[in-house]
Amino acid sequence: MRNTLLFILFTLCLGACSPGHNDYSDFKNISPEGWAYADTLNFKVDIDTTSTGNLSLALRHDNNYGYSNLWIEVSHRIDSTTVDRDTLNITLADIYGRWNGKGIGTSFQAEAVVSPDYKLNAGDSIQVRHIMRVDTLEGISQIGLLFISNDTPDE
Repeated sequence: MRNTLLFILFTLCLGACSPGHNDYSDFKNISPEGWAYADTLNFKVDIDTTSTGNLSLALRHDNNYGYSNLWIEVSHRIDSTTVDRDTLNITLADIYGRWNGKGIGTSFQAEAVVSPDYKLNAGDSIQVRHIMRVDTLEGISQIGLLFISNDTPDE
C-alpha cells in the first residue's frame, strides 16, 4: 500500500514539472573567436501549432565581454513581404561593473523579454544578430530563444 502511494505521489510530481505542450527553447553556440556583426543566428521553431506566449532572449557570457550592455535585433517574417523586427538593449552590468546575470564562477546568463504576447507558429524562423558599434564581440558563448506558451494544454 505504501509503495503504491509513493508511486502515485511521484507520478503527480513529475506531471507538475512538465512544460506546456508548446514551450520551446534553443541555444546557438557562438564561435570562440567572437560574434561578428554579419553573423546572423537562425532559429527554426519546432512547436506543434500556433501558440501565443512569452518570447525571451537569453545570452551566456563570461568576464571577457567588454561592455555593460548588448544591443540585439530579433527578426521574423510575418508574410512574404513583411518582416517584424524588435530591438533590445540588454543591460548586463550595473554602473560598478558587476554582472546582472546569474551564474557560477565567470559564466553568466542574462535574459530579456522580446514580447510578452508573441504569436509563434509551427515552422517559424527567427533571426538574431547583434547591432553593437563594433564588428566582433568577444566573451559571448551562447544566444538562445525561450518561449513559454500562455495557451492551456489540451487535457
